[in-house]
Amino acid sequence: MENLERIIAEHSFFAGLDKEFMTLLVGCASNVHFKAGTYILKEGSQADTFYLIRSGKVAVEVVAPQHDPIIVSTLEVGEVLGWSWLLPPFQWKFHARAVADVRALSLDGKCLRTKCEENHDLGYEVLKRFGQIMVDRLEATRLQLLDVYAVRR
Repeated sequence: MENLERIIAEHSFFAGLDKEFMTLLVGCASNVHFKAGTYILKEGSQADTFYLIRSGKVAVEVVAPQHDPIIVSTLEVGEVLGWSWLLPPFQWKFHARAVADVRALSLDGKCLRTKCEENHDLGYEVLKRFGQIMVDRLEATRLQLLDVYAVRR
C-alpha cells in the first residue's frame, strides 16, 4: 500500500504545506481508480470529495438537454478535480468523465471541511489553493470563449 502522506506531500497542489497539515489530510484521503468511460461525478449530485489526479485523463463536461456533452476542460496528471465540495449547497456543477483509466487520491470533503473548521490555519491554506484553481479555470474559460466568439475583422 502506498504511503498517502508521501503522495499528498509530492503533489504540487499541496507544495509547501506544513507537515502538521499533511497529517490531518491523510485522515481524509484514499486511493481510487476509475476505468475509462466512467463518470466520476455528475452535475446536481452531492459533492463530497475532490481528487488529485495521479494518472489518466478526465473530461469536465457541461450537459445541455438534447445535446451531446460539451467538454470545457481536460484534466491530467498533477491536476485537481472538484471544488463544489467546498461551498454550499455542495452539489457538482459539471459532469466529469474518465477519458483514460484514472488513478487518483480522493479526499473526503466533509472530513476536510470539519478539519478546516477546527483548524482555521489549515482552512486558509486549503481555501488559498482552491481559490487559485478557480482563478486559473475561469481564465482558461475566458480564453476559450474569446477564441470561439471573438469578432473576426
